[in-house]
Amino acid sequence: MKKNIKKIAAIALSLALAFSVAACGSTGKAADSSVIKVGANITPHSEILEKAKPLLADKGITLEIVKLEDAITPNTGVIEGSLDANYFQHVPYLDQFNKENGSDLVSIGAIHYEPFGIYAGRTTDLSQLPDGALVAVPNNVTNEARALLLLAQEGILTLKDDAGITATVEDIVDNPKGIVFKELAPEQLVAALPDVDIAVINGNYAIEGGLHVSGALAVEANDGLAAQTYGNIIATSPEKADDPALKTLVEVLSGPEIAKYINETYDGAVVPLH
Repeated sequence: MKKNIKKIAAIALSLALAFSVAACGSTGKAADSSVIKVGANITPHSEILEKAKPLLADKGITLEIVKLEDAITPNTGVIEGSLDANYFQHVPYLDQFNKENGSDLVSIGAIHYEPFGIYAGRTTDLSQLPDGALVAVPNNVTNEARALLLLAQEGILTLKDDAGITATVEDIVDNPKGIVFKELAPEQLVAALPDVDIAVINGNYAIEGGLHVSGALAVEANDGLAAQTYGNIIATSPEKADDPALKTLVEVLSGPEIAKYINETYDGAVVPLH
């Protein structure tokens, strides 16, 4: 099964790279250290990278952005060398990916944080959440833990004291309303809202689905454990961790121009970490 996933991911990446080359046109230039190719999810990562492009160009670095919507291809691309880096994940997800795939990708800098939110489906007030409520959460390990922590923050359930960022449903010690979990791929959560009472949704998918963090029923605290743990990072291979062009990319993305763009564009759904 894992081989099939990798094969599909490789095909998807090849198509995305081919499209990227076709869109940019052939320049006849050989690749060099001043050209970096970064795989990124479309919202907000690719949008933020687009804003960074001219800032990098001023420093003699050409940024090529490969837009990818899944959570496998950006990492396999770096492993295989068709991407220099990626921008879409947080460290807990990267650690889990490395563990499951025997890889050794590394973070070279955290750029922004996307607060998880609880969004209304059939129930529009958390105080009115019915017994046996159906609650949609992300189906991958790290993000489901984050969803459980937010539900615990709001007093909807209680977790073991030591559950932390590895929490699973097995760590629930008190579920007074007997809520039932519906585990879905993160990109499916917004569409599921009409069929569930509430959903705990990743910031980027909430944005793509037209939701606003200001309209969430509850949001992770910006100065809490989640903000420190789930910052979205630039990841690359160990061999390229000290690459000057990638270091400059991190510096630009951590700078005041990008912070200003993020704050003015995403209405609190994306928060700069610098």
